[in-house]
Amino acid sequence: MSAIVILAVVVLVLGAAAALFTVQRNRDTQRAVGHLARETRGRDTKARKDAPAPAEATPTTGREVELATAAARQGGTDIEKAAPAAPVAWTPPDEDAMGVTRRQFMNRGIIAGFGLGIGGFAPAALAFLWPQGSSGFGSKISVGKVAELKSQVEQNNGFLYYPEGRMWITEYPEASLDNAKKTYSPSELAGMEAGLIALYQKCPHLGCRVPSCPTSQWFECGCHGSQYNRVGEKKGGPAPRGLDRFAMAIAGDAFTVDTGLIIQGPPIGTNTTGQEAEGPHCVSGGAAH
Repeated sequence: MSAIVILAVVVLVLGAAAALFTVQRNRDTQRAVGHLARETRGRDTKARKDAPAPAEATPTTGREVELATAAARQGGTDIEKAAPAAPVAWTPPDEDAMGVTRRQFMNRGIIAGFGLGIGGFAPAALAFLWPQGSSGFGSKISVGKVAELKSQVEQNNGFLYYPEGRMWITEYPEASLDNAKKTYSPSELAGMEAGLIALYQKCPHLGCRVPSCPTSQWFECGCHGSQYNRVGEKKGGPAPRGLDRFAMAIAGDAFTVDTGLIIQGPPIGTNTTGQEAEGPHCVSGGAAH
């Protein structure tokens, strides 16, 4: 996904948030400068008519203030204070005016909810659009050079475990390729023709990790006794098929495994290599299931 598309999504999300904020602010401004309800105006007019008129204060000139100040300094009489005005009768607040605050609260809550929703959607959209890394399980992994991998398989007694891809790597015999071409897909044959095969570590029975057995030269599941030959074809036990495997590719002498594309293992009865147990089994009773 290009950077232009990602930038467009970010701008769209920020624009939507700004629009929601602007709409809410304009709505609050309109309410703040709006008109009072007819009932409120009526009660206010009645209260002003019933309230006693305040006494009119006599204007005080500057000359009178100077004389009063001089008299106070000479010990004269204090300036007479005006009588306090009568209090205005209390008028109950308008219920409609009181309700404006509640409506504003609800509206702001709705806007905040939309904002949180957009805020949660934006990171998810960016994470979806952002290109994923090119390493680790679920991606295409460049395991190594073909010749080096074959040497490592031999050094590890026929079985090479690659933890980053949750896979086993074993050799596929060149003499069995004609049989393989009748059974396996091009994505599998690409690796087999180079002499390698990448097998998923999980047993297709109940998902246990299947270990290798150095004596029998098979894979033998310790959970329920399922057994598979060195290229993952089922030989015994309750598993419904052979070991699942990954799509493989060869570029030059580099062996690449697509762990994001798991290919279902071969059906029961598939035996392209004809390999039988080469020694004692590590798990007994597998063939009896």
